[in-house]
Parts: sequence; structure tokens; C-alpha cells
Amino acid sequence: MNQVFKALADPTRRRVLQLLKRGPMGAGELAEHFEVTKPTMSAHFAVLLHADLIHAEKQGRSITYRLRMSVLEEALLGFAQAFGLEVTSRDDNHRIAGARAEKGRR
Repeated sequence: MNQVFKALADPTRRRVLQLLKRGPMGAGELAEHFEVTKPTMSAHFAVLLHADLIHAEKQGRSITYRLRMSVLEEALLGFAQAFGLEVTSRDDNHRIAGARAEKGRR
């Protein structure tokens, strides 16, 4: 879980994940959204790969990245549970019982 939150700590990497939520994208296509060098983008991709938040598929000289949403969801769920929050799925209206109960006590 630590690697996931390290990856999420950077706004560029969070934006990469947001872009990949739309669907798979090539490295060059992703890089076009940022004003950074190719080596810097490669370093961001490496952190996201190490955290297992994205999957890379190499085809010749091209790399296509895909979001691994289940890893992100698992980390966020674990984090919420560590603080005693009861989290349910979207099917249950995104209910976070612990947070609502805490809000009511303020």
C-alpha cells in the first residue's frame, strides 16, 4: 500500500491515472498532456508500474499503458478501513458510514 500512496503523492502521476481511466494510451500520447521531458515521464511511469497501478504492454517500439483500477481500489479501501471507515461499493451509493457518523458528531 505504501508504494501506491507514494505514486499518488505526485500530481503528474495522478493525472496520468485520470487519463488512463478513459482507456489504454500510448506513452507518447500520455506525454503530450504534460510539459516535461521524456525521461521525466519515464520516471513517472516507472513509479506507477512499481506500485502496480498501471500495466505496460510493449508492441515493437511502442508501449501502451492501462490502468489497474482494482489495485487502486484495494489500496483506498485498505486505507479507509485502517481509519475505521465502513466503505461500500457504488452499488450501495458510495456510502462511507464512518465519515458520516463522524460528521454528525461535530
